[in-house]
Amino acid sequence: MYNLVKGKKGIIFGALNEHSIAWKVAERAHEEGAEFVLTNAPIAMRMGELNALAEKTNSQIIPADATSVEDLENLVEKSMNILGGKIDFVLHSIGMSVNVRKGKHYTDPKYDFTTKGWDVSAVSFHKTMNVLYNKKAMNKWGSIVALTYMAAQRVFPDYNDMADNKAYLESIARSFGYFFGRDHKVRVNTISQSPTPTTAGTGVKGFDGFIAYAEKMSPLGNATAADCADYTISLFSDLTKKVTLQNLFHDGGFSNMGVSDAVIKKFE
Repeated sequence: MYNLVKGKKGIIFGALNEHSIAWKVAERAHEEGAEFVLTNAPIAMRMGELNALAEKTNSQIIPADATSVEDLENLVEKSMNILGGKIDFVLHSIGMSVNVRKGKHYTDPKYDFTTKGWDVSAVSFHKTMNVLYNKKAMNKWGSIVALTYMAAQRVFPDYNDMADNKAYLESIARSFGYFFGRDHKVRVNTISQSPTPTTAGTGVKGFDGFIAYAEKMSPLGNATAADCADYTISLFSDLTKKVTLQNLFHDGGFSNMGVSDAVIKKFE
């Protein structure tokens, strides 16, 4: 290992099971010498296996609903107490669409579902940064990263309202990232990851077909959850201190492709 984040302290949102990108990030952060607190919503914790990850990484768990400012304030205060100081890195790996779960088409959603998904997937990122910013909880040159997907820029019909949520998430990263950088020298970025077979990802209709298509389109192939963890660690490290307000594509080159030879052959 490289000790890229040795001595750094953080908060990792969203680990559910070993397929989660957040889970892989926690494992890599531990390997690279960081200490951190794990957090997820109480209902998600009942579905997942977070205790095993906490034991493996010698971490404590603080349940928090990321849509609740009160919960987030408690999370940040307790994290600083546990870790013995301010925070160096935060991973926001949270996304949920009730419309997708309930099979509601994009053209006929239930708007209460839309609002809930928007709050969980995007507004929670603003609330998290709001608490960190106002409590001055981040160390200088700290790093905040959220996970997104290219449906924020291009049409993927079955991604449904999650595409809108991700577009808003990316806008929040830029807008709040300006103030965090100006006032506290903290950087804020999003990683636009390849389609990845996480619990959330596989819930999208047609996921198997699309991940195979993306593999054929990408000159380097799809980036795995473990690959994404490596990239995330680089953004937590001091090697990327001047990278901020960016939406960083981590997708094997998919985002710059028009068509590939492998895809053309399918239609010849």
